[in-house]
Amino acid sequence: MTNSTLLLPQYHKYLNGAPVPFSRRTRRNSEFCLVVLVFISLTIICFGAVFYLPEFKATYGGTINNVYKHIQNAGPELLLPAHGNSRHDGVLEDPHAAWDKQALEAKIDEDYSDKRKVLERPDTGNTMKRHISSNSSFIHVAESIIEHVETSKTYENSELRQRRNKVKEMMKHGWDNYVKYAWGKNELKPVSKRDHSGSVFGSASMGATIVDSLDTLLIMGLHDEYKLGRDWVANNFTLENVKIDISVFETNIRFIGGFLTCYAMTGDTIFRDKAEYIAKKLLPAFQTPTGIPYSLVNLKTGNSKNYLWASGGSSILSEFGTLHLEFVYLSDITGNDIYKQKVDHIRQFVRSLDRPNGLYPNFLNPITGKWGQRHVSLGGLGDSFYEYLLKSYIQSNGKDLIARDMFDDAMASVMDNLVQTSSSGLTYLADMRFDRLEHKMDHLSCFAGGMFALAGETLGSDASKHYTDLGASLTETCHVSYDKTATKLGPEAFRFTDNYEAVAVRGTEKYNILRPETVESYFVLWRLTHDNKYREWGWEAVQAFEKYCRVSGGYSGIKDVYQIDSSKDDVQQSYFFAETLKYLYLLFSDDNVIPLDKWVFNSEAHPLPVIERNSQYRMHQ
Repeated sequence: MTNSTLLLPQYHKYLNGAPVPFSRRTRRNSEFCLVVLVFISLTIICFGAVFYLPEFKATYGGTINNVYKHIQNAGPELLLPAHGNSRHDGVLEDPHAAWDKQALEAKIDEDYSDKRKVLERPDTGNTMKRHISSNSSFIHVAESIIEHVETSKTYENSELRQRRNKVKEMMKHGWDNYVKYAWGKNELKPVSKRDHSGSVFGSASMGATIVDSLDTLLIMGLHDEYKLGRDWVANNFTLENVKIDISVFETNIRFIGGFLTCYAMTGDTIFRDKAEYIAKKLLPAFQTPTGIPYSLVNLKTGNSKNYLWASGGSSILSEFGTLHLEFVYLSDITGNDIYKQKVDHIRQFVRSLDRPNGLYPNFLNPITGKWGQRHVSLGGLGDSFYEYLLKSYIQSNGKDLIARDMFDDAMASVMDNLVQTSSSGLTYLADMRFDRLEHKMDHLSCFAGGMFALAGETLGSDASKHYTDLGASLTETCHVSYDKTATKLGPEAFRFTDNYEAVAVRGTEKYNILRPETVESYFVLWRLTHDNKYREWGWEAVQAFEKYCRVSGGYSGIKDVYQIDSSKDDVQQSYFFAETLKYLYLLFSDDNVIPLDKWVFNSEAHPLPVIERNSQYRMHQ
């Protein structure tokens, strides 16, 4: 600012050199200038005192950042504009900006290494917490994650927002009907509008849909629904009355995984404690001569066993190989190393075995330590074993080199033996039975497109380019299997013969039970390539689910994807909320909502934090 800006307009004409007449008015202007200069001088002196006087320097370190930190502790109103929960056209905004804000706050905490404070905005119904203590009430926990703030920094495509809001509406439709007709039960029969007693957890009231849905509700900003679910967990969740044999694998990925994610996202210790409570119930299954756990455990007696159909009572590769992410993280946040010891032993034992053709068969006898039937697949019975090798390496921030070596070795054998190309050029993953290929690809195998693409992005090995290309090719094939149906929903399995490509041939393979694997790969490929075709393919899936699976009571699988009037199977799977809708919502979200460099998804799509990269890892102190 120059002195001329302090003059009244009528004196500007004298600035070109003409004499300024002396008068009382001129003297008053001179006095005005003097007063302003004195004020500025005093301001500079006061400002300097904050940073340079010994008393302040000794107390606050004499740096702008430290003074800023001290002022910040006085309260958010000094530095942050007030925000409320913003609504546009009656629709609650999604929490994209909240994730940006959360990341910024985590960075400030990391830089200052200061004891975190609770920031509460007075005179409003909203609170923002930068840290959630173990004794925090639910309302503070929920709002710390799903606080909605306005932002003008990020351009939002209106069509993209509409698509994301559509997925959110689908979540609410399915959830509301579950609450109405099957609350506390495992799953809903949306056509019959009653609970589904034939789920993988039977008729026990374990609330599988509630636990599977919690983190999706958080991510979507459905805070009332989340609060309802969290309160049920706090007041009603128990395994003391469950007298049946339950799957160690399914209980781990859905319940332990779901609770661990909620703990990471909120810091609410009830979730950490529930996760450990369940894990302790599963430990008897590990009491075998080899340390390879049985598939089933009775929660009442602790007795464990395997399925009779599983190759002479063998344990299943995809089941005992899909515990590592959850058990390692559980040890890290509880300080109890027993869980990590159990899964480390599994890995070391499996690593020590000879493998036919370098491949891992799907069955392993937990008594003898011998491989069972020579069936190899990246679909059912094998899939997530390979997924967890890669993701354990990612979760450890690149320190778990054993997992990486095992993954690379396994994938080299898979590419040599199982990766096939059809006559029209489609890439697919065949099964192998007794050294003979079965040219069938499961829908479950469609996760591998995302897995290979993620490997190409993160491993930095000589095979990275091939991994990336293979991931894109497999995802393309899975999309073709959708596109060839009348409903535009993929079948449970599809085959490649002289007459058919990417088509289900058998009647028992034509159903769709709301599975997530294909849209999972769409999501990962979108994040890594930003090729818009993956979003378009995902939107096709949204429209197909809406048209053929939506009923008044929620969402149901269908029995024949090749018939537009197919009958419904009358099951609303809990993983439809945990995985399918979550991946679709994230597909239409910004990359900073659950960023892939800070989170890794377990096999049920519950994101777990990456150590040292994510401040929400919450390591036990």
